[in-house]
This record gives sequence, C-alpha cells and structure tokens, in this order.
Amino acid sequence: MLSDMPQKTEHLNNCLGNEATFRNLFPHPIQKLDALHWSPLQVAGKAVQFLAQEVGVKILDIGSGVGKFCLAGAHYKPSAMFYGVEQREYLVWQATIVRDRLGLTNVQFHHCNFTQLDLRAYDHFYFYNAFFENLSHQERIDDSIAYSKELYDYYSYYLNRQLGVLPTGTRIVTYCSWGDEIPDSYLLVESDFDGLLKCWKKK
Repeated sequence: MLSDMPQKTEHLNNCLGNEATFRNLFPHPIQKLDALHWSPLQVAGKAVQFLAQEVGVKILDIGSGVGKFCLAGAHYKPSAMFYGVEQREYLVWQATIVRDRLGLTNVQFHHCNFTQLDLRAYDHFYFYNAFFENLSHQERIDDSIAYSKELYDYYSYYLNRQLGVLPTGTRIVTYCSWGDEIPDSYLLVESDFDGLLKCWKKK
C-alpha cells in the first residue's frame, strides 16, 4: 500500500532537493529550458499540497514538458498518481528515462495532444500555461509543432469546455496563466507566488 510520506531514499532526496541537482538529471539542451519552461520545485510542492489531498487521486499535468511537475509530485506524494501529457516525443522520452532512474512508480507520461485524452479519467489538474507558446516567438521550446493565435484560442476554449463538465470538487492549479481556460464554475480559493500560482475548485 502506498504511503503518504515522501519516498525517503537518499538518491531521490538529493535529486529533487534543489533546482541544480534536478537539472543535472537531463542533457544540457534540456537544462537550458528549465528556468523558462518547467515549474520551479517550490511551486510544484505548493501545487501538490492542494491537488493531492486524498489517497489515490489521479492528477494530470497538461503540457508536462520534461515531466518536472509530475516527477516532483510523485516524490512528494507517493499516495497519488501523476500523469503528464506532452506532444513532443523527445521530452516524453527524457521524462520517462528520469522517472526510471529515480525509481518512481506512481507517474506515467502520455505522448499526444491533450485534446486526445478524456479528462474525465483524472481527478485534478495542473496547468503551467502550455498554450502561451502560440503567442510568443521568443518563448518557444522548439519549432517541431505548429503555432498560431488560433491554436491558443482553440486550446483555451477546448480546455475551458472540458473542465466545465467535470464533477463538483475538481481541483485545478494554474501557474503563469491568464485564466482563459478556467470556467466560471470554478472558485479561486488560494493564490501564492505573487498571484502567479492559483488554486481553483469547482463549485
């Protein structure tokens, strides 16, 4: 049975103890993307506290990149299951390699567009503004996928509609988001990091 205590191995604690040691788990080109594109460990820890309050909950990171939120969350809350969805295959591959190196068993990664998933299969969600690349030429991970303002609008509208039909009590944490994807049926219950991190719960 999974415990609610962190997975206390020296290797895990060292690797997830600070930003520098976490970055060193990845090749240098991935490390250079960390500061802009992956959630700080302190932010991930705060988000997990809000999302993983019950044993066995399934938490989906929409646009999981190299898996930093899921890997940290799986360490902090082994009683929860963490899932990442990412449309760049090489990032999913890197996330999976690090997951296996760390021996984390409560995290999985999907290589697909999030619109291909049934969000009803998950309980709660994390979202670090994965759609913003469609609006900023300077803040893109690479040129391997299509970008456009129309895609930003479509993804935001699609996610808003999908979140709107989920059950009462569904929790969402957003980071650096404008809130376009959050339906009116969700109540802002907590914020931190100068308002960049917002915790929402469906009424």
